[in-house]
Amino acid sequence: MTTDLEEIYQSLYDFFGPQHWWPGDSPFEIMVGAILTQNTNWQNVSRAITSLKADNLLEPTTLDQLPIESLADRIRPAGYYNLKAKRLKNLLAMLRNEAEEGRGINDFLDQDLWTLREKLLSVKGIGPETADSILLYAAHKPIFVVDAYTHRILLRHDLINDDADYQEIQDLFMDRLAADSSLFNEFHALLVCLGKDFCKKTSPHCTDCPLYRMLPA
Repeated sequence: MTTDLEEIYQSLYDFFGPQHWWPGDSPFEIMVGAILTQNTNWQNVSRAITSLKADNLLEPTTLDQLPIESLADRIRPAGYYNLKAKRLKNLLAMLRNEAEEGRGINDFLDQDLWTLREKLLSVKGIGPETADSILLYAAHKPIFVVDAYTHRILLRHDLINDDADYQEIQDLFMDRLAADSSLFNEFHALLVCLGKDFCKKTSPHCTDCPLYRMLPA
């Protein structure tokens, strides 16, 4: 299994090259992006973030003080904007509490991986994928992010069962690969590229896929 994962990674890296993911000018921007990208594509998220930046709103205290209706309007391009505004407000409330205890953004993200994960998962609207995206991309913690692309690709290559859950898939990577945040970062980004361009949910482009030779008979 380790060989399979390493071969998949190398094939994808050779084909797509480095992805330089996650785009963002600050850890806080990445945290906001992780919530906004739920159930939408990055192009829409980028438009929402650009809207926040245009009026110098992309800062914890400023966003925290912004009325939720105004916040929802600003992030409208990301879709589900009322729901995501509530989730952002929940995150901001937690960050405010951390700041009151003397931990700014960097100190907050510098906490132990599992302590930080538990805190993120305690925020209403933040599930494992969003929490782990923040941990990996904003805090540079060695944890693998699992998404629908990951499940689909591994399933089609007979590396998991159809009912494999988030934790089972995450363990597959973390138990068999070195605990390296840079590796996990690049691997996840490459799987996203593959899922978007080739391993589509319907009508996948299998014969052109860089992993075609690895498909089970």
